[in-house]
Amino acid sequence: MRKQIVHTDRVPPARVPLSHPETGTLAESGIGAETRQVCENLKAILEAAGSTLERVVKVTIYMQDVDELGEMNRVFSAYFPVDPPARTTFECARLIRDARVEIEAVAMAT
Repeated sequence: MRKQIVHTDRVPPARVPLSHPETGTLAESGIGAETRQVCENLKAILEAAGSTLERVVKVTIYMQDVDELGEMNRVFSAYFPVDPPARTTFECARLIRDARVEIEAVAMAT
C-alpha cells in the first residue's frame, strides 16, 4: 500500500505544510461550531480519498479547554453515532490560530 496525499476543493488548501489542517478562518460561535466544521472537513477529506467517517478507527482530539468537552461531545457524537472510533483527548495550552478544537483522524482505506 502506498501513501496517498488527498486534496479536495471542499476544504480550502493548507497554508502550512500539512494536509488540509485549517482554512485560515475559524468557525464562529464557539466550540460547537468549531467541532462541526472540523468534522465536516474530515468528512470531505475522507470522501475525496474514497473513505468515510464510518471507516475512522482512531481520533486524537486536542482542546483548548476540556470544560467544553460536553458540548464538543454532543456535536462529535452526531458524526459518529454508531461504533465511534477509539479516541484520546488532550487539553492544550494553545492551538494553531487560537482554535478551540483540533481533531486528527486515522481511517481505513477502501
